[in-house]
Amino acid sequence: MHILGLALAIVGSLLATTAGAQTSCAPGGRPIDPYYENDTSAEWPQEAQRFKNNGELVSRQRDRLRLVLDGGKSIELVDCPYGDDAYHFLYERYDQAGRFYVVRKSAHDDFSYVLVMMPTGRLYTTYGAPVWASEKSKFLTIGCSLQPPRNALVIHAPAGEALATEAEFELPCDLESCSARWDHQSWISVTCVPRDGIGKKGKEFVLMRGSNGAWNRFGR
Repeated sequence: MHILGLALAIVGSLLATTAGAQTSCAPGGRPIDPYYENDTSAEWPQEAQRFKNNGELVSRQRDRLRLVLDGGKSIELVDCPYGDDAYHFLYERYDQAGRFYVVRKSAHDDFSYVLVMMPTGRLYTTYGAPVWASEKSKFLTIGCSLQPPRNALVIHAPAGEALATEAEFELPCDLESCSARWDHQSWISVTCVPRDGIGKKGKEFVLMRGSNGAWNRFGR
């Protein structure tokens, strides 16, 4: 019985991280970040306009962004307004192809996206917005910045009620700014531009998926 009780407790704790209030924030004697109030007061009205497309699925009560999950459950993403580590969440859209919500997470010197799976409430962090291939079987994200240092293109694919990483490629983001596009479900073109903007041509290459499912890079 003791083992059964422990097992149930572990399962309960895992479920709590999947569907419920998601936060790791505590005041700890820290003051409220003044930028938090300024940023959210400007951004929440714009976010409310995006709610209109999915008003039955998403809502906000001050610092709590509530997202409806399958089976009548819901999850709340809770802002942290305290100190230098303050951050806040902003709803972007519901992605029908992936069955996940796209949520921005903004902080002083960091920026990311949180993908919230509608079937499970599981959270995935990416450093760029999802860009789908035309047949919607996979999507790419790009994180390319100097501060915070990001330098990767990642190819993701839905895997049941989860997301899998098919491949990840390093980008020259310390010197160049890079973008990518799908030319085909198995072909991605990547173009980089020097950050100093002085007439030099940046790197250009393609990523191709072989018959064995592996992605490879070709070009300079």
